[in-house]
Amino acid sequence: MDQIVAQNQAERRRLVQILEGLSAEQWDSPSLCDGWRVREVVAHITMPFRTSPIRFFAGVVRARFNFNRFADWAARADTRSMDDSALLEQLRRNVEHPWRPPGGGAVGALSHDVIHGLDITEALGLPGPPPERVGMVLRESQEKNLAYFGVDLRGQQLVATDADAAVGQGAPVEMRAVDILLVITGRRPLANAVEGTSPA
Repeated sequence: MDQIVAQNQAERRRLVQILEGLSAEQWDSPSLCDGWRVREVVAHITMPFRTSPIRFFAGVVRARFNFNRFADWAARADTRSMDDSALLEQLRRNVEHPWRPPGGGAVGALSHDVIHGLDITEALGLPGPPPERVGMVLRESQEKNLAYFGVDLRGQQLVATDADAAVGQGAPVEMRAVDILLVITGRRPLANAVEGTSPA
């Protein structure tokens, strides 16, 4: 557990360093999250740090218990009320924040930041997190967490070439850990990730 928390804090520090170097145009660029720019993704990453349980519950109720709808509303509202420097400061000041997603624990917090960090860095063509960190997300996430994204692996097992991790059952296919995470979270089509690879 301590290792997971340490990796989560390291990922937040990494994202702070990346965001500090972005131009205004990059903050305004589309991310891998459909309909969100980089700034909306940062607003979403930092939302737990400033959202009380009461505000969260009220927002979910208003969104008719559709979390994705609530998250979209919140991200857009926060980017209207805070500029990019304020959003960055929210992340910088909360590197060690103990937030845990409901039912997700420390692994859920790490997954949240790694996945949404990739929404930014992949879209901008910037380096992603260390393979070992991505591998930890893949190893520690439970099947129900991965099922949330509804991706069908079509009887294939995705095996990381740069980390100790594998996802799925069936014919093994090798690819980078980051590509596996992008596939199973619906960010990248499986066919695109598999292209150029060969079965293990």
